[in-house]
Amino acid sequence: MLGYITIGANDLDALSEFYDSLFAEINVKRIMPGSEEHGYVVWAKDETATGFSIIRPFNGEPATAGNGNMAAISAGTPELVKALYHKALETGGRCEGQPGDRGNGFYAAYFRDPEGNKLNAYCMTTNP
Repeated sequence: MLGYITIGANDLDALSEFYDSLFAEINVKRIMPGSEEHGYVVWAKDETATGFSIIRPFNGEPATAGNGNMAAISAGTPELVKALYHKALETGGRCEGQPGDRGNGFYAAYFRDPEGNKLNAYCMTTNP
């Protein structure tokens, strides 16, 4: 349903390094490398998959994390959920909820990137 999701970035280079490291855990790569000059970077499994992008705000104002906004990353297995969570914490993110079963087979971990954007890594472990 979604083509891509975009979040704001103040330090494009530092946040790009965070997401390069995080997405490497699930074999996701940059599909639009962008640059500081262009002001954006996009990652996805391939050019036809849903993308995740960071961008400097067009209006030149500082990027801020949205209250109530969250991007969810499909990890596939509890082991990959844990790997993403730990990689996020190792590379400057902070915990918003340790990996675990949230009910009905929904296994998830919650964290924020270095700029405060909330993310979730998840997988389904059983059919509800």
